Amino acid sequence: MFAHDGNSQQQKTLKNNSNALIIVDVQNDFCPGGTLPVENGDTIIKTINSLQKSFDIIILTQDWHPKNHSSFSTNNPGRETFSFKQMPYGKQVIWPPHCIIGTYGAQFHKSLDVSKASMIIRKGFRENIDSYSGFFENDRLTHTGLAGILKNLEIKKVFIAGLALDFCVHYTAIDSAKLGYQTYVMEETTLPVNLGSSVADTFNNFKKYGVNYGSIKEFF
Repeated sequence: MFAHDGNSQQQKTLKNNSNALIIVDVQNDFCPGGTLPVENGDTIIKTINSLQKSFDIIILTQDWHPKNHSSFSTNNPGRETFSFKQMPYGKQVIWPPHCIIGTYGAQFHKSLDVSKASMIIRKGFRENIDSYSGFFENDRLTHTGLAGILKNLEIKKVFIAGLALDFCVHYTAIDSAKLGYQTYVMEETTLPVNLGSSVADTFNNFKKYGVNYGSIKEFF
């Protein structure tokens, strides 16, 4: 397995298959005990591990922020955590520091089986741009490299699991659909942060862009 930072030209050969599983940000800081925990976020890991048996192509995304990231509350004195500020690319949530490069919080949860994954897509490492989607930074212009990788692999269907439903899973799924992939999010494999209208917005966008959301048994 190797990590792709959006700049590297290296690409490991993956077994060709028309389906890909993207596991989004199952990291310590997004699980109980982390700095930005999704409630019961670790409870989906067993199901995600079991699901991996159905795929030959598995890609992980990993939030990977510098300590001075512009979205962190510690770098925005006077602004409350979970408030908003305007950035050149749009409205930005002020988050508690999380998934800082090289820290325990940025590591994948110990229960997640990473042995079957062939690639890690790291995102959010540019200090002035946040990144929810596994495909693009939040400026919607900066690619992570994932789109090109899936194109080269001739992927047709993308299945998405991980954290959190209403942010990184949400944006990864709608970008996948916009790029023309049949896109599926499995309800047993994701949970939300639930910030304001974020969950309602997620389901509205899933409907708008044709993202399939349902149980595993509906899709397999």
